[in-house]
Amino acid sequence: MNVKQRTIKSEISISGVGLHTGKAANVTFKPAPENHWYKFKRVDLENQPVIDVDADNVTDTARGTTITQHGASVSTIEHLMAALVGMEIDNVLIEIDGPEVPIMDGSSFPFAEVIETAGYTDQNADREYYEIPHNIHYSEPERRVEMVAMPLDGYRFTCMIDYNSPVLGSQHAAITNIQEFKNEIASSRTFCFLHELEMLLQHDLIKGGDLNNAIVVVDKDVSREELKHLAKMFHREDIDVAKEGILNNIELRHQNEPARHKLLDMIGDLALVGKPIKGHIMAARPGHAANVAFAKKIKAQIKREKSRKYVKVYDPNMTPVYDTVQIMNILPHRQPMLMIDKILELTKMYVVGLKNVTMNEDLFMGHFPDQPIFPGVMQIEAMAQTGGILVLNTVPDPENYITLFLKIENARFKAQVKPGDTLIFHCQLMEPIRRGIAQMKGVGMVGEKVVVEAELMAQIVKVKDSPKEEPKS
Repeated sequence: MNVKQRTIKSEISISGVGLHTGKAANVTFKPAPENHWYKFKRVDLENQPVIDVDADNVTDTARGTTITQHGASVSTIEHLMAALVGMEIDNVLIEIDGPEVPIMDGSSFPFAEVIETAGYTDQNADREYYEIPHNIHYSEPERRVEMVAMPLDGYRFTCMIDYNSPVLGSQHAAITNIQEFKNEIASSRTFCFLHELEMLLQHDLIKGGDLNNAIVVVDKDVSREELKHLAKMFHREDIDVAKEGILNNIELRHQNEPARHKLLDMIGDLALVGKPIKGHIMAARPGHAANVAFAKKIKAQIKREKSRKYVKVYDPNMTPVYDTVQIMNILPHRQPMLMIDKILELTKMYVVGLKNVTMNEDLFMGHFPDQPIFPGVMQIEAMAQTGGILVLNTVPDPENYITLFLKIENARFKAQVKPGDTLIFHCQLMEPIRRGIAQMKGVGMVGEKVVVEAELMAQIVKVKDSPKEEPKS
């Protein structure tokens, strides 16, 4: 069953002060239509400009993530974005009357609670995930930053931090399902080192800062006079260093709260990709600049795939890699169940097959004979047979094997296919074949138009080991 897009059920607001600007701001979440994603509207400015949450609109990552469009900016968006992703909301308009998202308690939890209070409603359109097709790497050797996105039918984030700090040490955090976000990640607060805090105060850079919304790691010897000065700056009677090596302004909510907060930032910053992700993201020592650069790299991959998917048109008359007779030497299917006429391209990662839909096929005698339409189930069968060629191409003696399809997911039929059409299928491995199991993404096109797409899982089985029941594909 396909997951539907979601928006919030009702309008809801939250207010607070920006960490860096010190300016108060009211944030109002409003329901938005399908395929809207996340957008900010600066209602305090003339003409109320709208800013898309998009990696291409990022203009600053120095102390948070700032996006700019149409002459307007919104900064420190990452905690709010993480809450929307974590609460699985796809479409929302965020009205804000200031330049910076409020810091609240330094985490995503206040935003997540507001979104939960508003509730959600399913929309008609299917949620369109970007499914990581292969390993996508990003690194900054000088900062020892390493990030990789790997194929996974799900949502998993893993984060490691290491600041060479005897207080923090090396910390790890992970979630294995987005449903874990609210309870495991959302409440983790931002953190900084004491020397950073002092520098920020000296340069008047955290005008909205408060010791209630940050973990302050004490990474140096600090005198009683310095602590008294900090207490005065933050309007407190006294400040001391707790046994955990942090200022005693707050207690840790998690033993690895800093690592969890870095994971939170990653989730929020990767919303800049523009759609929900299916995959496993692993990161070592991430920061906003690296997160945004990584989001841009993933978005560039999406653009390349979209270009290949919708622009490349094959000539049906090109010399095939395999003709019908050669296909029958590989696949066990025969007429009327042989659904592929030609193989146009074949590599280790993808295959392109062709099916001529003709009126004289047996199925049209009983399937809408007065309004002939090529059945969707037959389109999937033809796609599966195309994928079967790709899978069997990995063994030296394909005539001794068959492919049994184990799973079909996210099948979508986008246009009718009629006699006279030429269907061209592109099947690509989503990850390397392991233990005879192949996972593929298939797309069927008539001309430049996508008519069907689906995800297929198949197993290579030796004929003598296969069950006696008739093979499914």
